[in-house]
Amino acid sequence: MPHITIEYTIMIPVLILQIFLFPLTASWLMNIWIDSRRTLALQDAAGHLGSTIQQLYFSLNHDTITSANITCSPGLPSLIEDKFYFGTAVLESVGADVNSGKVLKLTMTLTGTKNSVTNSVILGPNARWVNSTFYSNSTSAVVSAGKVGGLIYLQFGE
Repeated sequence: MPHITIEYTIMIPVLILQIFLFPLTASWLMNIWIDSRRTLALQDAAGHLGSTIQQLYFSLNHDTITSANITCSPGLPSLIEDKFYFGTAVLESVGADVNSGKVLKLTMTLTGTKNSVTNSVILGPNARWVNSTFYSNSTSAVVSAGKVGGLIYLQFGE
């Protein structure tokens, strides 16, 4: 009979540990899965927005177009898992040469979370970026492009 007492002494702490360990582990794994899902949705939105910007640039980057203004709605969802997101961009030159291409670094952040992604868009040397912020839940969640004097100005909003 003393063997049963020893077994209970060993097994009861293990069972109590499992009562706490399994829910904590499940919660931890679900949080990882939710963050991954949000990041993937944000990457998709950033890629789509970057593609829209690049298409607007290429549409205006033709010798036959001397001046024009285009506003395009990217068709993105206003919320990702009941949270809005915002984006900012910075235009950087690729090389020291004036005629070198430029890269637009687009950063999208989901509010209320730590989810943030970066996307790069390749543009030509005549691209200019007007500092602006993209808000997904705004009525002006659009991308605008204008060509003046051979330079193409891009921005969020109108």
